[in-house]
Amino acid sequence: MNRQKLRFAWHSIADKAHLLTWLAWIVLLLTQIIDAWVHQNPAISVYFSVIIYLGKLVPLLIFLPGMVRENLRSYVWLCFVSLLYFISLVERLFAQPDSVLAIAGMFAVVSLFISSMLFVRWRARELKSSPAG
Repeated sequence: MNRQKLRFAWHSIADKAHLLTWLAWIVLLLTQIIDAWVHQNPAISVYFSVIIYLGKLVPLLIFLPGMVRENLRSYVWLCFVSLLYFISLVERLFAQPDSVLAIAGMFAVVSLFISSMLFVRWRARELKSSPAG
């Protein structure tokens, strides 16, 4: 099968995992933006607020070019980095068990990890089995 055909067909299971990965990544990014905005301390300066935003968003945004190019190595590293968000959200859920934002973030990070891991596995199999290789 041609790679371009696989990319736009959305019929293979890897393409569905890829779509789910993008959706989970967007939801996690949005929850991190909202979390930084909701929990920002008005007593600190704007510069520190920017640093907090960067600390929450750069680990996700750094993988954006690789995700757009469907670089499988970028997705593998995204799985590793998502574990850091998982740890942070588990701590947040223990502190605030009724937080809708923390629950949504946890759902997004678990979905991101699983879907990106499965996307790498299934896309690698597709690429290995394709004659164009």
